[in-house]
Amino acid sequence: MQIRDLPFHDPGVPDVRSGPRLLLWLGGRQLGGQAKSLAWGLLHMACIAGFPVVVGLAVQAVVDDSGTDLAVAGGLMAVLGAGVTLGDTMLHRTAVTNWVTAAARVQQLLARRTAELGAALTRRVAAGEVVAVSTGDIEKIGWCVESASRFSAALLTTVAVCVGLVVYEPELGLLVAGGVCVLAMAVLPLLPHATRCADLQREKAGRATELAADTVAGLRVLRGIGGEDLFLSRYRTASQEVRRAAVRTSRMWALIEAVQVALPGLLLIAVVWRGAGMVADGRLAVGELVAVYGAVTFLLFPLRLFQEFAMAYSFSRPSARRTARVLGLRRAGGTGGRTGDVRPQSEPEEPAATGAAGGPEPSGDLYDPVSGVLARHGELTALVCGDPDAAGVLADRLGGHAHQDPSGGGDGAQARSVLLGGVPLDGLPLAAARRAALVQDKDPVLLSGTLRELLDVPASGRVPPAEALAAAQCADVLTALAQGSGSATADPLRARITERGRSLSGGQRQRLALARSLATDPEVLILDEPTSAVDSHTEARIADAVRRLRTGRTTVVLATSPLLLDRADRVLLVRDGRVAADGTHRGLLRSDAVYRAVVTRETENELSAAERPSPEGAADELAEGTTRT
Repeated sequence: MQIRDLPFHDPGVPDVRSGPRLLLWLGGRQLGGQAKSLAWGLLHMACIAGFPVVVGLAVQAVVDDSGTDLAVAGGLMAVLGAGVTLGDTMLHRTAVTNWVTAAARVQQLLARRTAELGAALTRRVAAGEVVAVSTGDIEKIGWCVESASRFSAALLTTVAVCVGLVVYEPELGLLVAGGVCVLAMAVLPLLPHATRCADLQREKAGRATELAADTVAGLRVLRGIGGEDLFLSRYRTASQEVRRAAVRTSRMWALIEAVQVALPGLLLIAVVWRGAGMVADGRLAVGELVAVYGAVTFLLFPLRLFQEFAMAYSFSRPSARRTARVLGLRRAGGTGGRTGDVRPQSEPEEPAATGAAGGPEPSGDLYDPVSGVLARHGELTALVCGDPDAAGVLADRLGGHAHQDPSGGGDGAQARSVLLGGVPLDGLPLAAARRAALVQDKDPVLLSGTLRELLDVPASGRVPPAEALAAAQCADVLTALAQGSGSATADPLRARITERGRSLSGGQRQRLALARSLATDPEVLILDEPTSAVDSHTEARIADAVRRLRTGRTTVVLATSPLLLDRADRVLLVRDGRVAADGTHRGLLRSDAVYRAVVTRETENELSAAERPSPEGAADELAEGTTRT
């Protein structure tokens, strides 16, 4: 695999049972690259290890006044220099390739998982955590995968040099081999504490980043209530905590670096002291001492690689654990246009059940066996829930997501899928389920970009963007976007929308999101309070336009607005997770006191017999008001 071949056609199914298993899986996916790095690393280090021997031969040739031996030593030195240059160059190329490809594979897996889970991802993992995993953690994982091959080459070379020294000069060889083992293990006790310090710094930095993002997002509100100084002081406190954590981390790294410098120096002093004594006693030639000294000096290089790999693994293990946790999340059930709750995946994910794969797109009535909601094909059905949270859960279920039973029952009802034309939504392939059902929640997200890019979504093609914008009553939004681009005559579709649409009002953002959903034109469109931030006159026009535009398609609206309810073909009252009443808006106003209380926002006292008018009079009065609007 080369960098130019990225992205991967298929990044594979990761082993997310633990962080180390994920690292092993990543290493196994690029065995070819690891083998290349190992081969070039062995060449590079073997040539470096040969230099002390050649230098010792050259020194001994000078002592013996042998020109021939000196020339041979010079030739060997040239060959070794060429080998070092080639090995180092190719090792760097292959190591960087391993790093980039490993990081790219994880990045691609995270992007795929994020796209699959959608908004449900942030219900289980904080947005700041996802950003940290996709940036810093990926770098650490790539570092560990890349350093594995260099560590293997360093280990093999070190063992070979130590064995050679023991054979060549047993007394000094044993001293060097023992010292190398001590040096290799000396830093290990310090690494866990350094890792904890780094994790604490990362955690505090993530909190400071989230606080800054929240402050920027709510800057308009903060200025309105005079809360800038309060949030500024909070961010100042958080940033100081990050600084203190960074200082503690730096101190630990300074200690590790000091150990890495001091102990090898002591080993060199011991070897030279003992070797000089052996030369003075005549048991060792000067050239041999130079060769042993050079070998010890060389061994400090692979020792640094040992410590680097130990640090890479220590830092990447928690990063891999966090990454495995995110990659291990999957949908609890359905596969519709918006993802519902997710649960950890303990084993590699199996392909989704295909159900009607390869057959015609499902069509027909939408039925939820848990709540009893039935939305007839081609009709506009309104659902009234007194609890907004329960309405959101129900919207997700109708979109094909298996939630817990809204009534709180623990009978496993969450496994009973919603049916579209008798076909379970969670039995459809992901692409087919997304085409079949789309959920727009209470707080839809607008991504930054142009309006044309916002409306460039997978769609049936039957509803042009201009028609969707008109149905959502976005004329004033288009005018505002055109004026914001610097020219009132500019193409509003080319105007840029800021992140999350912060430059627009709540009602404008809501209408643009509705236009996007209408342009998608799914078989079933589920709208959760689509006009809660819109004035009543605009809401009435939107209700009429949506009803007209969605003719022949199934539309479900969860709302309590009389303007929307009066235009629905059927209205269902949902209480405690079950359908409690069924009828038209005006009929339910006359016949159901609970429905009337939810829609009119009246309290129980206001609904007492002594104070409220007759049901017929209240219904007629409210219906007349709706018609006038």
